[in-house]
Amino acid sequence: MKRSICRRNPGAWLGSDHLGRDELSRIIAGSQISIYVGLLSVGIGVTLGALVGILSAYVGGVVDLAIQRIVDAMMAFPPIILALGLVAVLGGSANNVIVALLVILLPGTIRVIRSQVLSIKELDYTLAATAIGAGSIRIMLRHILPNVLASYIVLGTITLGFAIIIEASLSFLGVGVPPDIPTWGGMLTRGTEEIRIAWWLAVFPGVAISVVVFAINFLGDALRDALDPRLRGR
Repeated sequence: MKRSICRRNPGAWLGSDHLGRDELSRIIAGSQISIYVGLLSVGIGVTLGALVGILSAYVGGVVDLAIQRIVDAMMAFPPIILALGLVAVLGGSANNVIVALLVILLPGTIRVIRSQVLSIKELDYTLAATAIGAGSIRIMLRHILPNVLASYIVLGTITLGFAIIIEASLSFLGVGVPPDIPTWGGMLTRGTEEIRIAWWLAVFPGVAISVVVFAINFLGDALRDALDPRLRGR
C-alpha cells in the first residue's frame, strides 16, 4: 500500500514520499541549495585562491615558502574529512557549508594558479616590463592576471561540480544543511531508508546530481578547449 501511494500519486511524475510530497518538486527545490552553495563557495574560493597563488608565485622567497607549507598541510587532509570537521565545528547551515567548501577549494586553486604564474614570469614580455621599471602591481594586473584568466575560468567551472558533490555528501551524512530544507543529499538519505519499497526516492535525486555534475564537467572541458590556445587547432 505504501508503494502504491508513493508511486501512483496523481500529478507526481516522479512519485512522492511517505508524506505525499511530490518528488520532482523537492528535487527542483533541492537544486536551489546545491547551486547557491556551489556557486558562492566556488566564486569566493577560486577567486581568493587565484589571488593568493599570484601573490605567492610573484613575490617568491619566504612568502611563497610559507604559503606553500600551509597549502601542503591543508592538502594532507582528504577534502570530505576536512569539510566534515569544519562543519562539525561551525554548525550545520548553508553558509557554514560554503565556508567549509571555500577552505577545501583554496589549496588546489593556489597550486594551479601559482604554477601558471611561475611560467608567465619567465616569458619575454614580463621580463621586458620588469626591465623598463614597471611596478609589481602593474605587471601583475597588466601582464599576469589576463594570462591566468582562462585557467581561472576553467578551474572554477570544473570545481563547481566537485563542490556540489561535497555539499550533497555532507547533507547525506546529516551534517550539512538542516534536514528541514530539501537537499539532494538529504533526499538520498531518506531514500536509502526506504529503497526496498520506494526505490525512486533514492534513484531520482542521485540521477539529478549525476546529470548536473556531468553537464558542468562537460562545460568545463569545452571552455578549456576554447580558451587554451594549444588545443584550438585540434
